[in-house]
Amino acid sequence: MPVPNTLSRSETWRLLLLVGAGLGILVNTFQGDGAPVIASIALSFIAFAVAFSMIRWLGPVFIKAGLKGKDMAKPRKPEIPETMGAVCAVVYLLSLIIFIPFAFYKDIVAATSGGGNRDVVIEDQHIETGRFLHRFPHGRLASYLSGLLSLQCIIILGIGDDLLDIRWRHKVLIPAFAAIPMLVVYFVDFGVTHVVVPVPLQRYLGDFIDLGWLYYMYMAAVAIFCPNAINMLAGINGIEVAQSLVIAVLLLLNDAMYLAPITPYPHPATDSHLFSIYFLLPFIGVSTALLCHNWYPSKVFVGDTYCYFAGMVFAVVGILGHFSKTLLLLFVPQIFNFLYSTPQLFHIIPCPRHRLPKFNASTGLLDASVTEWMVPPSPLIAFALDTLHTLRLVRVQKDEKGQIVESTNLTILNLWLVWMGPMREDRLAWHMVAVQTACGFFGLFVRHRLALLVFNQDNRTFQSVV
Repeated sequence: MPVPNTLSRSETWRLLLLVGAGLGILVNTFQGDGAPVIASIALSFIAFAVAFSMIRWLGPVFIKAGLKGKDMAKPRKPEIPETMGAVCAVVYLLSLIIFIPFAFYKDIVAATSGGGNRDVVIEDQHIETGRFLHRFPHGRLASYLSGLLSLQCIIILGIGDDLLDIRWRHKVLIPAFAAIPMLVVYFVDFGVTHVVVPVPLQRYLGDFIDLGWLYYMYMAAVAIFCPNAINMLAGINGIEVAQSLVIAVLLLLNDAMYLAPITPYPHPATDSHLFSIYFLLPFIGVSTALLCHNWYPSKVFVGDTYCYFAGMVFAVVGILGHFSKTLLLLFVPQIFNFLYSTPQLFHIIPCPRHRLPKFNASTGLLDASVTEWMVPPSPLIAFALDTLHTLRLVRVQKDEKGQIVESTNLTILNLWLVWMGPMREDRLAWHMVAVQTACGFFGLFVRHRLALLVFNQDNRTFQSVV
């Protein structure tokens, strides 16, 4: 089945109306103080329309250039365009660049003496009584640009990975290099490396403990983990984009908790969470456009570029928004998937190049893929696999001598198929979306409710003194 490369008449009109509405909202925001959140929403609508159209138009171009792959979970194994995440990433970057004047409009024009108030004369008595000229927030601009630069770096590296097909052991540290710009800005502009000690330990360690350089190692680890975690939980249509969208929406919900009227204004964390919102809204726009093409039955593949790009978006908002621990609570399925995969990642158990679920052409269902043991495992590994088999955490098959000849691959997708049995690809994807959503809401519950069992208060209760 050929990949369509044109928009239908109805799609064209709907996208044009969406772009028109977005442009109208953007123009209207200049009537007041800029309304950056509204402008970001409008840009997200435009980003969706542009990304949706570009993916459709560029599909055949990518195939012609050799950027294509076979969908192994389909009876005919059709060839479809690959690396379409790069298209979304470029549209996203352009959206963030265009948004800069809207994010700082009030500072540039409405309140800065060097901007719209150029002709305003501040008299001496105003200064003597405590009135100061508005200062441009260079720190916030530096954070914004450093996040943008880190995303540009990871996208370039991701495209290189898609073109060169770099092995996992060689590319695992790639995100660390892309994280350098934002870590440098964090050091110069913010520099906070102490953490709150849980109440039961405060009598021994005090209220705070300064981690120093270990905190930067932790942030670098977050930047490495997030992109690779999205990349590891892959293998079926739509799963990379769907999990990213769920995480992004939950982060957006967490950000909204720090805005008025939910949390009294002014709040010390408001600017940090507005920063997160500005990065997340256009990401949701382009990812939704990609999911429309990547959901079952997929018409495009996202490529490693999207996984790197999505994970780095989360790392940027978590680190520069100062809520990296909350971010990790939303990555519970990815953390479990990583820990569960560790024996294969470190080759304690044989690890094939691809561990995606196995498609059964006769039934049209997916089942857990397996690793074949050419040489029987050592007694210790055999005992561990037997124990996991008893706990239904893996499925093993033995020969007539009682030796293990195959075991299921250690990914959360295969584990789910061990638990639930073979199922259609789209149904498996929906199950994973449900798991991601449930774990995400539980993570937010832990962050804002259960954390009060070990900490004095939730930081949403902090209020700055007016």
